[in-house]
Amino acid sequence: MSTTVILPETTAAPTQARWTLFAASFGFLMVSLDATIVNVALPTLGHRLGAGFGQLQWVVDSYTLMFAAFQLIGGTLSDRIGARRAFTVGLALFTVASLICGLAVSPAMLIAARFGQGLGAAIQLPASLAMIRRAYDDPGKRTRAVGLWAAAGGAAVAAGPVIGGVLLVTLGWRSLFLVNLVIGALGLLAVTRAAPTPAGSGRRIDPVGQFTVVSALCGLTYGLIEGGHQGWTAGPVLIALGAAVTGAAFFVWWERRVEAPMLPLDLFAQSTFSVASVVGFVQNFAYYGIVFLLSLFLQEQRGDSALVTGLVFLPMSLGALTANLLGGRVTAAFGPRLPMVGGQIAFAGGLLLLVLGGADIPLWMIWAATVPVGFGAGLVVPAMTSAAMEAVPARYAGVASAQLNTARQVGGAVGVAVFGALVAGNFLGGLQTSLVTAAVALLAAAAIAARFVAAR
Repeated sequence: MSTTVILPETTAAPTQARWTLFAASFGFLMVSLDATIVNVALPTLGHRLGAGFGQLQWVVDSYTLMFAAFQLIGGTLSDRIGARRAFTVGLALFTVASLICGLAVSPAMLIAARFGQGLGAAIQLPASLAMIRRAYDDPGKRTRAVGLWAAAGGAAVAAGPVIGGVLLVTLGWRSLFLVNLVIGALGLLAVTRAAPTPAGSGRRIDPVGQFTVVSALCGLTYGLIEGGHQGWTAGPVLIALGAAVTGAAFFVWWERRVEAPMLPLDLFAQSTFSVASVVGFVQNFAYYGIVFLLSLFLQEQRGDSALVTGLVFLPMSLGALTANLLGGRVTAAFGPRLPMVGGQIAFAGGLLLLVLGGADIPLWMIWAATVPVGFGAGLVVPAMTSAAMEAVPARYAGVASAQLNTARQVGGAVGVAVFGALVAGNFLGGLQTSLVTAAVALLAAAAIAARFVAAR
């Protein structure tokens, strides 16, 4: 049975608007795919490149860290030079970095190239959402467009382990990165036909703010990853966590005083925007962290193959794709609160079902549990994104998109680091603790969304 997806129209230049949506969706698909496609290949990377457990965490977190750390400046760049131009630069950088990943001969080379991927993603992702924000004038049509954009990214995140398993078995681990050359070329072709976007907003780059963001996030990620290996009282760990706290505090102080802030803190006066950022953080904290651990659990603890591991995630992928395609319409019909709250409750329920399965959980139970995980996560993303973008003025589309996705990527990096630290001494016990922690965080975020996000 085939499914026909009707693209939303726009009152101005409908053909350009469609190409804008295609280009933005290709870009989001590619950067989202690389957040999870590598997880299923971690044991293989450990054997082929001689990478230890800590290095494998960095293979995942080097990408999400740079993705998070530079999105705010990516949003500023989008508003300053024009979203379409910024998108093109970011997409090209990501594609080149993917080539270097595919040619890596050591863990250090791979991690460095993953940093490059994260930087390219940080530049193009805020621009992709800003392009859609500019291309669709009508709020209802824009909500549907954002839903389709979110469907591309959400489906890619969920399908990453499945695609990774198939590519790993058939073409080898390098193909997981080289596939981006094809996707990147399609995205660059589509953007040449996209609607033009205005530039010259006058917003200046804030180097002090950017430096403090990078310092805080690098310190936090390093401290959480190495704390599980070196011990939480080790000197480098304490220094890193201290740098994270200091950098975050100084960033808030500086952004309140600088004439042209990288992140206008007044945006957080809008409760819907603030709650969307919290929900985005928790979503990726739970999702990225659990996918990371389940990939290792299936291969290292159960002895399943990479292909079987990828196929285990297939029900989750299908659930996420279905929910993403429905999410925009549900949000347009009922408002963002219902899908945000309901999706997180379903996500948490799936994680608790995994807890009940215990260490000897059968594959059928993992499949059953990951369906609400994927469907719940997929339902939240379009609602969360639309709510955040509608809550801010159009002139802040780039920076608002950057802040929302920064919160999401920080959540992903923290999830991998925290859950990796929890399983460092006792994998199975740490896995159970991680599942419960993620479920509690999701239920708390659902309660916050129920309280502060308007039904309409």
